[in-house]
Amino acid sequence: MAKAFFRLQKFLRRTQFLLFFLTAAYLMAGSLLLLQRTRLVIQQGSRGTSANQAPPVPDGMAGVGIVDPRMLQNPRPSPRLPVGSEAAQEPALDQRHGPRWLVSRNSELRQLRRRWFHRFISDQEPVQTAGFKAMQHPAEHKGTYVGCFSDNSRERTLKGAVFYDLRKMTVSHCQEACAERAYTYAGLAYGAECYCGNRLPAAASKPEECNSECKGEKGSVCGGVNRLSVYRVEELRAGARRRRNVIYRGCFRAPENLTDTFPASLIQPNLTVEMCSEFCSKKEFPLAVIRGRECYCGYPTGRFSLHDGADGLLCSGMHNAEGKYCLVYQTPVQDTRCTDRKFLTTKSKVFVALSSFPGAGNTWARHLIEHATGYYTGSYYFDGALYNKGFKGEKDHWRSRRTICVKTHESGKTEIEMFDSAILLIRNPYKSLMAEFNRKYAGHLGYATDRNWKSKEWPDFVNSYASWWASHVLDWLKFGKRLLVIHYEDLKQSLIPKLKEMVEFLNMTVTEDRLLCVENNRDGNFKRSGARQKDFEPFTQEMKDLINRYILTVDEALRGRNFTGLPREYVPR
Repeated sequence: MAKAFFRLQKFLRRTQFLLFFLTAAYLMAGSLLLLQRTRLVIQQGSRGTSANQAPPVPDGMAGVGIVDPRMLQNPRPSPRLPVGSEAAQEPALDQRHGPRWLVSRNSELRQLRRRWFHRFISDQEPVQTAGFKAMQHPAEHKGTYVGCFSDNSRERTLKGAVFYDLRKMTVSHCQEACAERAYTYAGLAYGAECYCGNRLPAAASKPEECNSECKGEKGSVCGGVNRLSVYRVEELRAGARRRRNVIYRGCFRAPENLTDTFPASLIQPNLTVEMCSEFCSKKEFPLAVIRGRECYCGYPTGRFSLHDGADGLLCSGMHNAEGKYCLVYQTPVQDTRCTDRKFLTTKSKVFVALSSFPGAGNTWARHLIEHATGYYTGSYYFDGALYNKGFKGEKDHWRSRRTICVKTHESGKTEIEMFDSAILLIRNPYKSLMAEFNRKYAGHLGYATDRNWKSKEWPDFVNSYASWWASHVLDWLKFGKRLLVIHYEDLKQSLIPKLKEMVEFLNMTVTEDRLLCVENNRDGNFKRSGARQKDFEPFTQEMKDLINRYILTVDEALRGRNFTGLPREYVPR
Protein backbone atom coordinates (compact mmCIF):
# COMPACT_ATOMS: atom_id res chain seq x y z
CA MET A 1 0.00 0.00 0.00
CA ALA A 2 2.82 2.36 0.94
CA LYS A 3 4.57 1.51 -2.33
CA ALA A 4 1.47 2.34 -4.38
CA PHE A 5 1.02 5.60 -2.50
CA PHE A 6 4.67 6.51 -3.16
CA ARG A 7 4.20 5.89 -6.90
CA LEU A 8 1.09 8.04 -6.96
CA GLN A 9 2.87 10.85 -5.14
CA LYS A 10 5.81 10.65 -7.60
CA PHE A 11 3.43 10.76 -10.57
CA LEU A 12 1.61 13.82 -9.19
CA ARG A 13 4.91 15.63 -8.68
CA ARG A 14 5.92 14.96 -12.27
CA THR A 15 2.51 16.07 -13.49
CA GLN A 16 2.75 19.23 -11.42
CA PHE A 17 6.17 19.98 -12.90
CA LEU A 18 4.86 19.26 -16.40
CA LEU A 19 1.90 21.59 -15.93
CA PHE A 20 4.20 24.29 -14.60
CA PHE A 21 6.50 23.86 -17.61
CA LEU A 22 3.61 24.00 -20.13
CA THR A 23 2.15 27.10 -18.42
CA ALA A 24 5.52 28.86 -18.54
CA ALA A 25 6.00 27.92 -22.21
CA TYR A 26 2.49 29.18 -23.03
CA LEU A 27 3.15 32.53 -21.34
CA MET A 28 6.49 32.94 -23.12
CA ALA A 29 4.93 32.15 -26.49
CA GLY A 30 2.17 34.68 -25.82
CA SER A 31 4.71 37.34 -24.88
CA LEU A 32 6.74 36.71 -28.06
CA LEU A 33 3.59 36.90 -30.20
CA LEU A 34 2.58 40.18 -28.56
CA LEU A 35 6.03 41.64 -29.18
CA GLN A 36 5.89 40.50 -32.82
CA ARG A 37 2.46 42.08 -33.34
CA THR A 38 3.68 45.30 -31.75
CA ARG A 39 6.65 45.32 -34.11
CA LEU A 40 4.37 44.83 -37.10
CA VAL A 41 2.17 47.74 -36.04
CA ILE A 42 5.23 49.97 -35.70
CA GLN A 43 6.47 48.90 -39.13
CA GLN A 44 3.07 49.55 -40.71
CA GLY A 45 2.93 52.92 -39.03
CA SER A 46 6.15 53.92 -40.76
CA ARG A 47 5.13 52.90 -44.26
CA GLY A 48 5.72 55.49 -46.92
CA THR A 49 8.31 57.24 -44.74
CA SER A 50 11.37 55.04 -44.67
CA ALA A 51 13.54 57.52 -46.39
CA ASN A 52 11.21 60.34 -47.10
CA GLN A 53 13.27 63.01 -45.42
CA ALA A 54 14.58 65.84 -47.53
CA PRO A 55 17.99 64.97 -48.97
CA PRO A 56 20.88 66.81 -47.31
CA VAL A 57 21.86 70.03 -49.06
CA PRO A 58 25.14 71.91 -48.76
CA ASP A 59 25.10 75.45 -47.40
CA GLY A 60 25.82 77.01 -50.75
CA MET A 61 22.69 75.60 -52.40
CA ALA A 62 20.08 77.27 -50.17
CA GLY A 63 18.44 78.96 -53.13
CA VAL A 64 17.80 75.66 -54.88
CA GLY A 65 16.26 73.46 -52.20
CA ILE A 66 16.72 69.70 -52.61
CA VAL A 67 19.74 68.61 -54.64
CA ASP A 68 20.41 65.20 -56.18
CA PRO A 69 23.56 63.76 -54.56
CA ARG A 70 24.87 62.87 -58.00
CA MET A 71 24.71 66.52 -58.95
CA LEU A 72 26.87 67.40 -55.96
CA GLN A 73 29.58 65.04 -57.19
CA ASN A 74 29.48 66.36 -60.74
CA PRO A 75 27.78 69.76 -60.80
CA ARG A 76 26.91 70.96 -64.25
CA PRO A 77 24.39 73.38 -65.79
CA SER A 78 21.11 71.80 -66.84
CA PRO A 79 18.02 73.18 -68.57
CA ARG A 80 15.21 74.00 -66.17
CA LEU A 81 11.57 74.82 -66.34
CA PRO A 82 11.02 78.43 -67.51
CA VAL A 83 10.07 80.54 -64.54
CA GLY A 84 9.17 84.19 -64.37
CA SER A 85 12.05 86.57 -63.72
CA GLU A 86 10.72 87.32 -60.25
CA ALA A 87 10.78 83.65 -59.27
CA ALA A 88 14.26 83.21 -60.69
CA GLN A 89 15.63 86.15 -58.74
CA GLU A 90 13.92 85.42 -55.44
CA PRO A 91 16.22 85.61 -52.42
CA ALA A 92 17.26 82.44 -50.65
CA LEU A 93 14.95 80.95 -48.10
CA ASP A 94 15.41 82.22 -44.58
CA GLN A 95 17.21 80.13 -41.98
CA ARG A 96 13.98 78.55 -40.75
CA HIS A 97 13.49 76.88 -44.17
CA GLY A 98 17.16 76.53 -45.09
CA PRO A 99 18.97 73.25 -45.75
CA ARG A 100 20.41 73.00 -42.22
CA TRP A 101 16.90 73.25 -40.80
CA LEU A 102 15.66 70.54 -43.18
CA VAL A 103 18.48 68.17 -42.23
CA SER A 104 18.09 68.72 -38.48
CA ARG A 105 14.34 68.10 -38.64
CA ASN A 106 14.40 64.93 -40.76
CA SER A 107 13.52 62.68 -37.83
CA GLU A 108 10.72 64.99 -36.69
CA LEU A 109 9.29 65.22 -40.20
CA ARG A 110 9.23 61.44 -40.57
CA GLN A 111 7.17 61.12 -37.40
CA LEU A 112 4.87 63.89 -38.57
CA ARG A 113 4.29 62.16 -41.92
CA ARG A 114 3.58 58.89 -40.23
CA ARG A 115 0.96 60.47 -38.02
CA TRP A 116 -0.68 62.36 -40.89
CA PHE A 117 -0.51 59.59 -43.47
CA HIS A 118 -2.05 56.92 -41.26
CA ARG A 119 -4.36 58.85 -38.97
CA PHE A 120 -7.09 58.67 -41.62
CA ILE A 121 -7.05 54.84 -41.59
CA SER A 122 -8.37 54.83 -38.01
CA ASP A 123 -10.81 57.67 -38.64
CA GLN A 124 -12.03 56.42 -42.00
CA GLU A 125 -14.61 53.88 -40.91
CA PRO A 126 -16.91 56.16 -38.88
CA VAL A 127 -16.77 58.87 -41.53
CA GLN A 128 -17.76 56.54 -44.34
CA THR A 129 -20.34 54.74 -42.23
CA ALA A 130 -22.06 58.02 -41.51
CA GLY A 131 -22.13 58.83 -45.20
CA PHE A 132 -23.60 55.44 -46.01
CA LYS A 133 -26.34 55.72 -43.38
CA ALA A 134 -27.39 59.01 -44.87
CA MET A 135 -28.22 57.32 -48.19
CA GLN A 136 -29.51 54.04 -46.77
CA HIS A 137 -33.06 52.99 -47.66
CA PRO A 138 -35.64 51.32 -45.48
CA ALA A 139 -35.59 47.54 -45.23
CA GLU A 140 -38.63 47.20 -47.49
CA HIS A 141 -37.13 47.17 -50.98
CA LYS A 142 -38.54 49.37 -53.70
CA GLY A 143 -38.19 46.74 -56.43
CA THR A 144 -40.06 43.49 -57.01
CA TYR A 145 -38.20 40.26 -56.26
CA VAL A 146 -38.11 38.09 -59.41
CA GLY A 147 -36.18 35.03 -58.24
CA CYS A 148 -32.86 33.22 -57.93
CA PHE A 149 -30.88 32.71 -61.13
CA SER A 150 -27.59 31.06 -62.09
CA ASP A 151 -24.62 33.24 -63.02
CA ASN A 152 -21.20 32.61 -64.53
CA SER A 153 -18.15 34.86 -64.25
CA ARG A 154 -17.15 34.07 -67.85
CA GLU A 155 -20.57 34.84 -69.28
CA ARG A 156 -22.48 37.22 -67.08
CA THR A 157 -26.25 36.84 -66.84
CA LEU A 158 -26.81 40.58 -66.32
CA LYS A 159 -24.35 42.27 -68.66
CA GLY A 160 -24.85 45.88 -67.61
CA ALA A 161 -23.05 47.87 -64.94
CA VAL A 162 -21.12 46.19 -62.12
CA PHE A 163 -20.68 47.51 -58.56
CA TYR A 164 -18.93 46.17 -55.47
CA ASP A 165 -19.23 46.93 -51.80
CA LEU A 166 -17.60 44.12 -49.90
CA ARG A 167 -18.75 45.43 -46.50
CA LYS A 168 -21.92 47.47 -46.93
CA MET A 169 -23.89 46.08 -49.86
CA THR A 170 -27.68 46.10 -49.46
CA VAL A 171 -30.54 45.23 -51.80
CA SER A 172 -31.72 48.85 -51.83
CA HIS A 173 -28.24 50.12 -52.56
CA CYS A 174 -27.95 47.83 -55.59
CA GLN A 175 -31.42 48.73 -56.85
CA GLU A 176 -30.66 52.44 -56.53
CA ALA A 177 -27.39 52.10 -58.43
CA CYS A 178 -29.07 50.21 -61.29
CA ALA A 179 -32.05 52.57 -61.40
CA GLU A 180 -29.76 55.59 -61.71
CA ARG A 181 -28.35 54.07 -64.89
CA ALA A 182 -31.74 53.25 -66.36
CA TYR A 183 -31.48 49.46 -65.97
CA THR A 184 -34.57 47.32 -65.50
CA TYR A 185 -33.10 44.56 -63.35
CA ALA A 186 -30.71 44.48 -60.40
CA GLY A 187 -28.99 41.25 -59.35
CA LEU A 188 -26.90 40.55 -56.26
CA ALA A 189 -24.28 37.81 -55.78
CA TYR A 190 -21.82 36.68 -53.08
CA GLY A 191 -23.47 39.06 -50.61
CA ALA A 192 -21.48 42.01 -51.96
CA GLU A 193 -21.62 42.24 -55.76
CA CYS A 194 -24.27 44.10 -57.74
CA TYR A 195 -25.03 43.55 -61.43
CA CYS A 196 -27.44 45.47 -63.63
CA GLY A 197 -29.16 44.59 -66.89
CA ASN A 198 -32.24 44.94 -69.02
CA ARG A 199 -32.77 41.29 -69.91
CA LEU A 200 -34.10 38.79 -67.42
CA PRO A 201 -31.76 35.78 -66.94
CA ALA A 202 -32.91 32.59 -68.63
CA ALA A 203 -31.60 29.93 -66.24
CA ALA A 204 -33.59 29.92 -62.99
CA SER A 205 -32.22 28.21 -59.86
CA LYS A 206 -33.73 26.85 -56.68
CA PRO A 207 -34.63 29.61 -54.18
CA GLU A 208 -32.50 28.03 -51.44
CA GLU A 209 -29.37 28.34 -53.62
CA CYS A 210 -29.44 32.11 -53.09
CA ASN A 211 -28.23 31.90 -49.51
CA SER A 212 -25.59 34.63 -49.03
CA GLU A 213 -26.51 37.30 -46.51
CA CYS A 214 -26.01 40.91 -47.63
CA LYS A 215 -22.82 42.34 -46.17
CA GLY A 216 -24.53 45.53 -45.10
CA GLU A 217 -28.01 44.27 -44.21
CA LYS A 218 -28.54 41.36 -41.84
CA GLY A 219 -31.47 39.13 -42.67
CA SER A 220 -31.49 40.05 -46.39
CA VAL A 221 -30.35 37.68 -49.13
CA CYS A 222 -27.85 38.88 -51.75
CA GLY A 223 -27.50 35.90 -54.08
CA GLY A 224 -24.96 33.16 -53.53
CA VAL A 225 -22.01 31.43 -55.17
CA ASN A 226 -22.63 31.80 -58.91
CA ARG A 227 -26.21 32.73 -58.07
CA LEU A 228 -28.08 36.02 -58.50
CA SER A 229 -30.97 37.36 -56.45
CA VAL A 230 -32.74 39.38 -59.14
CA TYR A 231 -35.08 42.34 -58.57
CA ARG A 232 -37.06 44.43 -61.00
CA VAL A 233 -36.23 48.01 -60.06
CA GLU A 234 -38.84 50.71 -59.61
CA GLU A 235 -39.96 51.92 -63.02
CA LEU A 236 -40.81 55.46 -61.95
CA ARG A 237 -37.38 56.06 -60.43
CA ALA A 238 -35.58 54.72 -63.49
CA GLY A 239 -37.75 56.68 -65.90
CA ALA A 240 -37.32 59.94 -64.03
CA ARG A 241 -33.54 59.77 -64.25
CA ARG A 242 -33.05 58.59 -67.82
CA ARG A 243 -33.16 62.01 -69.38
CA ARG A 244 -30.73 63.50 -66.86
CA ASN A 245 -28.09 60.80 -67.36
CA VAL A 246 -27.79 61.13 -71.13
CA ILE A 247 -24.55 62.96 -72.01
CA TYR A 248 -23.87 64.68 -75.32
CA ARG A 249 -20.52 63.46 -76.72
CA GLY A 250 -20.45 65.61 -79.86
CA CYS A 251 -20.76 65.61 -83.63
CA PHE A 252 -18.69 63.03 -85.52
CA ARG A 253 -18.20 61.86 -89.07
CA ALA A 254 -20.33 58.77 -89.62
CA PRO A 255 -18.54 55.51 -90.53
CA GLU A 256 -18.98 54.27 -94.09
CA ASN A 257 -21.24 51.38 -93.13
CA LEU A 258 -23.36 52.20 -90.07
CA THR A 259 -25.11 48.83 -89.90
CA ASP A 260 -21.78 46.96 -89.80
CA THR A 261 -20.35 49.30 -87.17
CA PHE A 262 -23.33 49.31 -84.79
CA PRO A 263 -25.07 46.10 -83.66
CA ALA A 264 -28.56 47.59 -83.13
CA SER A 265 -30.58 50.17 -85.02
CA LEU A 266 -33.99 51.81 -85.15
CA ILE A 267 -35.72 53.97 -87.78
CA GLN A 268 -38.34 56.25 -86.25
CA PRO A 269 -40.13 59.27 -87.71
CA ASN A 270 -39.71 62.36 -85.50
CA LEU A 271 -36.89 60.63 -83.63
CA THR A 272 -35.79 62.35 -80.43
CA VAL A 273 -32.69 62.00 -78.26
CA GLU A 274 -34.81 60.50 -75.50
CA MET A 275 -36.29 57.86 -77.84
CA CYS A 276 -32.89 56.80 -79.16
CA SER A 277 -31.27 56.81 -75.75
CA GLU A 278 -34.05 54.72 -74.20
CA PHE A 279 -33.89 52.24 -77.08
CA CYS A 280 -30.10 51.82 -76.75
CA SER A 281 -30.32 51.60 -72.96
CA LYS A 282 -32.75 48.70 -73.21
CA LYS A 283 -30.35 47.03 -75.64
CA GLU A 284 -27.55 47.61 -73.07
CA PHE A 285 -25.31 49.78 -75.24
CA PRO A 286 -23.42 52.83 -73.93
CA LEU A 287 -23.65 54.89 -77.15
CA ALA A 288 -26.72 56.26 -78.91
CA VAL A 289 -25.95 57.57 -82.41
CA ILE A 290 -28.48 59.71 -84.31
CA ARG A 291 -28.48 60.53 -88.01
CA GLY A 292 -31.73 62.09 -89.11
CA ARG A 293 -34.50 59.64 -88.24
CA GLU A 294 -32.03 56.77 -87.79
CA CYS A 295 -30.88 55.59 -84.35
CA TYR A 296 -27.87 53.30 -83.90
CA CYS A 297 -26.51 51.67 -80.74
CA GLY A 298 -23.05 50.38 -79.99
CA TYR A 299 -19.62 50.90 -78.42
CA PRO A 300 -16.58 53.02 -79.23
CA THR A 301 -14.46 50.89 -81.59
CA GLY A 302 -11.55 51.27 -83.97
CA ARG A 303 -14.04 52.20 -86.71
CA PHE A 304 -15.73 54.76 -84.48
CA SER A 305 -13.32 55.85 -81.72
CA LEU A 306 -14.82 59.29 -80.91
CA HIS A 307 -11.36 60.85 -81.08
CA ASP A 308 -11.92 63.19 -84.02
CA GLY A 309 -14.89 65.42 -83.34
CA ALA A 310 -16.39 67.72 -85.95
CA ASP A 311 -18.01 71.15 -85.82
CA GLY A 312 -21.52 70.83 -84.38
CA LEU A 313 -22.95 72.80 -87.31
CA LEU A 314 -22.06 69.93 -89.65
CA CYS A 315 -24.66 67.77 -87.90
CA SER A 316 -27.48 70.25 -88.46
CA GLY A 317 -30.08 69.56 -91.14
CA MET A 318 -28.97 72.07 -93.74
CA HIS A 319 -25.29 71.07 -93.52
CA ASN A 320 -25.90 67.33 -93.25
CA ALA A 321 -28.14 66.63 -96.22
CA GLU A 322 -25.94 63.74 -97.36
CA GLY A 323 -25.85 62.18 -93.89
CA LYS A 324 -22.06 62.26 -93.53
CA TYR A 325 -22.21 63.28 -89.86
CA CYS A 326 -24.02 62.02 -86.80
CA LEU A 327 -24.77 63.09 -83.23
CA VAL A 328 -23.44 60.88 -80.43
CA TYR A 329 -24.83 60.57 -76.88
CA GLN A 330 -23.62 58.58 -73.88
CA THR A 331 -26.46 56.53 -72.40
CA PRO A 332 -26.64 55.67 -68.68
CA VAL A 333 -25.45 52.14 -69.55
CA GLN A 334 -21.92 51.25 -68.48
CA ASP A 335 -19.46 49.89 -71.04
CA THR A 336 -18.71 46.46 -69.55
CA ARG A 337 -16.27 45.10 -72.13
CA CYS A 338 -13.37 45.82 -69.74
CA THR A 339 -14.87 45.34 -66.28
CA ASP A 340 -13.86 41.68 -65.80
CA ARG A 341 -10.79 41.32 -63.56
CA LYS A 342 -8.97 38.48 -61.85
CA PHE A 343 -5.71 37.55 -60.11
CA LEU A 344 -2.76 36.26 -62.14
CA THR A 345 -3.02 32.49 -62.63
CA THR A 346 0.75 32.06 -62.16
CA LYS A 347 3.13 34.14 -60.06
CA SER A 348 4.61 37.10 -61.89
CA LYS A 349 8.33 36.76 -62.60
CA VAL A 350 8.81 40.53 -62.57
CA PHE A 351 7.91 42.42 -59.40
CA VAL A 352 6.55 45.80 -60.54
CA ALA A 353 5.75 48.82 -58.36
CA LEU A 354 3.23 51.55 -59.11
CA SER A 355 4.94 54.28 -57.13
CA SER A 356 3.71 57.78 -56.43
CA PHE A 357 3.57 60.49 -53.82
CA PRO A 358 0.24 60.42 -51.92
CA GLY A 359 -2.44 62.38 -53.78
CA ALA A 360 -0.78 61.89 -57.17
CA GLY A 361 -3.56 59.77 -58.71
CA ASN A 362 -2.36 56.27 -57.78
CA THR A 363 -5.91 54.96 -57.27
CA TRP A 364 -6.99 56.32 -60.65
CA ALA A 365 -3.94 54.76 -62.33
CA ARG A 366 -4.79 51.41 -60.69
CA HIS A 367 -8.35 51.68 -62.03
CA LEU A 368 -7.02 52.24 -65.55
CA ILE A 369 -4.44 49.43 -65.35
CA GLU A 370 -6.90 46.89 -63.93
CA HIS A 371 -9.51 47.58 -66.59
CA ALA A 372 -6.94 47.63 -69.41
CA THR A 373 -5.16 44.39 -68.45
CA GLY A 374 -8.02 42.52 -66.74
CA TYR A 375 -5.83 41.82 -63.68
CA TYR A 376 -5.98 43.18 -60.14
CA THR A 377 -3.34 45.50 -58.75
CA GLY A 378 -1.91 45.01 -55.26
CA SER A 379 -0.95 47.39 -52.49
CA TYR A 380 1.89 47.71 -49.99
CA TYR A 381 -0.81 48.83 -47.55
CA PHE A 382 -4.45 47.96 -46.91
CA ASP A 383 -7.18 50.52 -47.56
CA GLY A 384 -10.62 49.22 -46.58
CA ALA A 385 -12.43 51.85 -48.64
CA LEU A 386 -10.66 50.73 -51.83
CA TYR A 387 -11.21 47.05 -51.05
CA ASN A 388 -14.91 47.65 -50.45
CA LYS A 389 -15.26 49.24 -53.90
CA GLY A 390 -13.74 46.36 -55.85
CA PHE A 391 -9.96 46.68 -55.52
CA LYS A 392 -9.69 43.08 -54.36
CA GLY A 393 -5.90 43.14 -54.56
CA GLU A 394 -5.91 45.30 -51.40
CA LYS A 395 -6.35 42.19 -49.23
CA ASP A 396 -3.83 40.08 -51.13
CA HIS A 397 -0.33 40.06 -49.63
CA TRP A 398 1.71 42.61 -51.49
CA ARG A 399 4.52 40.10 -52.13
CA SER A 400 2.23 37.35 -53.43
CA ARG A 401 3.03 38.26 -57.07
CA ARG A 402 -0.58 37.47 -57.99
CA THR A 403 -1.22 41.09 -59.02
CA ILE A 404 -0.05 42.94 -62.12
CA CYS A 405 1.71 45.65 -60.06
CA VAL A 406 1.82 46.91 -56.47
CA LYS A 407 0.90 50.37 -55.21
CA THR A 408 3.49 52.01 -52.97
CA HIS A 409 4.36 55.43 -51.57
CA GLU A 410 7.69 54.18 -50.19
CA SER A 411 10.90 55.94 -51.15
CA GLY A 412 13.72 54.36 -49.15
CA LYS A 413 16.64 52.54 -50.77
CA THR A 414 15.67 49.17 -49.29
CA GLU A 415 11.99 49.54 -50.20
CA ILE A 416 12.79 50.61 -53.77
CA GLU A 417 15.32 47.86 -54.46
CA MET A 418 12.75 45.19 -53.54
CA PHE A 419 11.08 45.83 -56.91
CA ASP A 420 12.44 44.76 -60.28
CA SER A 421 10.86 47.71 -62.07
CA ALA A 422 8.43 50.54 -61.42
CA ILE A 423 5.95 52.92 -62.99
CA LEU A 424 6.72 56.27 -61.34
CA LEU A 425 3.62 58.49 -61.38
CA ILE A 426 4.33 62.20 -60.84
CA ARG A 427 1.74 64.93 -60.35
CA ASN A 428 1.91 68.69 -59.86
CA PRO A 429 2.86 69.09 -56.17
CA TYR A 430 0.28 71.83 -55.67
CA LYS A 431 -2.48 69.46 -56.78
CA SER A 432 -0.99 66.48 -54.92
CA LEU A 433 -0.72 68.34 -51.62
CA MET A 434 -4.32 69.52 -51.83
CA ALA A 435 -5.58 66.05 -52.82
CA GLU A 436 -3.77 64.35 -49.92
CA PHE A 437 -4.95 66.99 -47.44
CA ASN A 438 -8.53 66.43 -48.65
CA ARG A 439 -8.13 62.66 -48.26
CA LYS A 440 -6.74 63.10 -44.78
CA TYR A 441 -9.79 65.02 -43.56
CA ALA A 442 -12.63 63.85 -45.84
CA GLY A 443 -11.71 60.53 -47.44
CA HIS A 444 -11.23 59.59 -51.09
CA LEU A 445 -14.26 61.53 -52.35
CA GLY A 446 -14.68 64.46 -49.96
CA TYR A 447 -13.18 67.90 -49.38
CA ALA A 448 -11.55 69.32 -46.28
CA THR A 449 -13.53 72.14 -44.67
CA ASP A 450 -12.49 75.80 -44.61
CA ARG A 451 -11.68 75.32 -40.94
CA ASN A 452 -9.18 72.60 -41.86
CA TRP A 453 -7.48 74.78 -44.46
CA LYS A 454 -7.20 77.70 -42.04
CA SER A 455 -5.84 75.58 -39.22
CA LYS A 456 -2.18 75.40 -38.17
CA GLU A 457 -1.91 71.89 -39.62
CA TRP A 458 -2.12 73.09 -43.23
CA PRO A 459 1.15 75.12 -43.24
CA ASP A 460 2.86 72.36 -41.22
CA PHE A 461 1.55 69.83 -43.71
CA VAL A 462 2.95 71.79 -46.67
CA ASN A 463 6.36 72.35 -45.05
CA SER A 464 6.71 68.62 -44.40
CA TYR A 465 5.05 67.06 -47.43
CA ALA A 466 6.57 69.38 -50.05
CA SER A 467 10.03 68.02 -49.28
CA TRP A 468 8.65 64.47 -49.35
CA TRP A 469 7.22 65.07 -52.84
CA ALA A 470 10.70 65.98 -54.10
CA SER A 471 12.66 63.31 -52.21
CA HIS A 472 10.22 60.61 -53.37
CA VAL A 473 11.02 61.28 -57.03
CA LEU A 474 14.75 61.72 -56.42
CA ASP A 475 15.01 58.45 -54.50
CA TRP A 476 13.25 56.46 -57.21
CA LEU A 477 15.45 58.05 -59.89
CA LYS A 478 18.53 57.10 -57.88
CA PHE A 479 17.66 53.58 -56.68
CA GLY A 480 15.03 52.36 -59.17
CA LYS A 481 16.29 49.54 -61.41
CA ARG A 482 13.98 50.07 -64.39
CA LEU A 483 11.60 53.02 -64.53
CA LEU A 484 8.73 54.27 -66.63
CA VAL A 485 7.98 57.88 -65.69
CA ILE A 486 4.37 58.93 -66.26
CA HIS A 487 3.14 62.44 -65.59
CA TYR A 488 -0.40 62.54 -64.27
CA GLU A 489 -1.25 65.52 -66.47
CA ASP A 490 -0.06 63.72 -69.64
CA LEU A 491 -2.08 60.62 -68.71
CA LYS A 492 -5.16 62.75 -68.25
CA GLN A 493 -4.71 64.56 -71.55
CA SER A 494 -3.57 61.62 -73.72
CA LEU A 495 -5.13 58.65 -71.99
CA ILE A 496 -4.85 55.88 -74.58
CA PRO A 497 -1.23 56.57 -75.75
CA LYS A 498 0.03 56.79 -72.16
CA LEU A 499 -2.01 53.80 -71.04
CA LYS A 500 -0.52 51.81 -73.93
CA GLU A 501 2.96 52.68 -72.63
CA MET A 502 2.03 51.45 -69.16
CA VAL A 503 0.50 48.22 -70.45
CA GLU A 504 3.53 47.48 -72.65
CA PHE A 505 5.83 48.19 -69.71
CA LEU A 506 3.87 45.56 -67.77
CA ASN A 507 4.54 43.14 -70.66
CA MET A 508 0.86 42.85 -71.54
CA THR A 509 -1.01 43.11 -74.83
CA VAL A 510 -4.56 44.42 -75.03
CA THR A 511 -6.99 45.06 -77.86
CA GLU A 512 -7.85 48.53 -79.09
CA ASP A 513 -11.51 47.95 -78.20
CA ARG A 514 -10.57 47.22 -74.60
CA LEU A 515 -8.55 50.44 -74.38
CA LEU A 516 -11.49 52.35 -75.83
CA CYS A 517 -13.68 50.75 -73.18
CA VAL A 518 -11.28 51.97 -70.48
CA GLU A 519 -11.45 55.44 -71.98
CA ASN A 520 -15.23 55.23 -71.84
CA ASN A 521 -15.00 54.33 -68.11
CA ARG A 522 -12.04 56.56 -67.35
CA ASP A 523 -13.20 58.20 -64.13
CA GLY A 524 -13.77 55.16 -61.91
CA ASN A 525 -15.40 55.30 -58.47
CA PHE A 526 -12.99 57.65 -56.71
CA LYS A 527 -13.17 60.93 -58.58
CA ARG A 528 -14.02 63.94 -56.45
CA SER A 529 -16.95 66.03 -57.60
CA GLY A 530 -16.51 69.67 -58.57
CA ALA A 531 -17.77 70.97 -55.24
CA ARG A 532 -14.55 72.87 -54.47
CA GLN A 533 -14.26 76.30 -56.11
CA LYS A 534 -11.90 76.36 -59.06
CA ASP A 535 -10.24 79.58 -57.88
CA PHE A 536 -9.60 78.22 -54.38
CA GLU A 537 -6.00 79.11 -53.41
CA PRO A 538 -4.75 77.87 -50.03
CA PHE A 539 -1.04 78.50 -50.70
CA THR A 540 0.75 81.52 -49.28
CA GLN A 541 3.62 83.18 -51.14
CA GLU A 542 6.08 81.59 -48.73
CA MET A 543 4.66 78.15 -49.51
CA LYS A 544 4.89 78.84 -53.25
CA ASP A 545 8.54 79.89 -52.98
CA LEU A 546 9.35 76.64 -51.19
CA ILE A 547 7.41 74.38 -53.58
CA ASN A 548 8.73 76.09 -56.73
CA ARG A 549 12.32 75.39 -55.70
CA TYR A 550 11.51 71.72 -55.22
CA ILE A 551 9.85 71.68 -58.65
CA LEU A 552 12.98 73.07 -60.30
CA THR A 553 15.19 70.51 -58.58
CA VAL A 554 13.01 67.55 -59.59
CA ASP A 555 12.81 68.85 -63.16
CA GLU A 556 16.60 69.06 -63.31
CA ALA A 557 17.00 65.55 -61.91
CA LEU A 558 14.56 64.08 -64.45
CA ARG A 559 16.40 65.70 -67.35
CA GLY A 560 19.70 64.51 -65.93
CA ARG A 561 18.40 60.92 -66.26
CA ASN A 562 17.20 61.57 -69.84
CA PHE A 563 13.54 61.57 -68.85
CA THR A 564 11.06 64.19 -69.96
CA GLY A 565 11.10 67.18 -67.61
CA LEU A 566 8.08 68.27 -65.61
CA PRO A 567 5.15 69.79 -67.54
CA ARG A 568 5.39 73.55 -67.91
CA GLU A 569 2.15 74.12 -66.03
CA TYR A 570 3.83 73.27 -62.71
CA VAL A 571 5.38 76.77 -62.41
CA PRO A 572 5.13 79.71 -62.12
CA ARG A 573 2.23 79.95 -59.72
